[in-house]
Amino acid sequence: MGILSGKTAVIFGVASKRSIAYGIAKSFHEQGATLAFTYQGEKLKSRVEEAAKEFGSNIVIPCDVASDADIDNVFSELSKKWNELDIIVHSVGFAPSEELNGSMIDCTSREGFKIAHDISSYSFIQIAKASQKLLSEQASLITLSYHGSQQTLPNYNVMGMAKASLEAGVRYLASNLGEKGIRVNAISAGPIKTLAASGVKSLRSMLKQHQNRSPLQRNVTIEEVGNTASFLGSSLSSGITGEIIYVDAGFRNCAISEREI
Repeated sequence: MGILSGKTAVIFGVASKRSIAYGIAKSFHEQGATLAFTYQGEKLKSRVEEAAKEFGSNIVIPCDVASDADIDNVFSELSKKWNELDIIVHSVGFAPSEELNGSMIDCTSREGFKIAHDISSYSFIQIAKASQKLLSEQASLITLSYHGSQQTLPNYNVMGMAKASLEAGVRYLASNLGEKGIRVNAISAGPIKTLAASGVKSLRSMLKQHQNRSPLQRNVTIEEVGNTASFLGSSLSSGITGEIIYVDAGFRNCAISEREI
């Protein structure tokens, strides 16, 4: 029996087999969870259906997280399948590519700022709000952040601000929902070559620098992030909420290696 046996989970954000959400789904499945998935647009539908089938699920629901109606529909559909929901994974982030190419002062627009914060930050709040009637008493809400929320990184720009907003949202949601026994946490993963991350112009350089500077001298994998999510979704983490858990091979606390001194 796995640490998630008997638990139900819905995962927002599977885009391909390289996505962090896929790594989380894989770990959840291995740990015994019953899964549901959402997808955005017909282009991703078949990919998500394939992943769902791989992990023993036939629950695949369309959802554009920019739409409150779509988000509401996800939980309406889940309520027809399950009596309660134990885990929500929000692995969603987006900014227009032109916002991630150059200095922030030159390329940030009002519209791009709004889009980045709406999709990457606000959607997590709306998902938490819409799920309330279905959540179990000890439910776990998990989102994905990145170190660019804390320090500047080339070309990350408005996404750094959106991730900082998301992390603040984690703390406020944890405070609001704690009295119900619901926990809210984020995983701040090291850079991974995913479909979403490919929009950042300097991704290749970020991966190389991360590998060179982190204590483990490597980048992390979607499986490692997935295993951390399984821990956060399980009763083993029952005393943890409002936290940003770093899965980054130690980069955050040891960003300058002794090899460089």
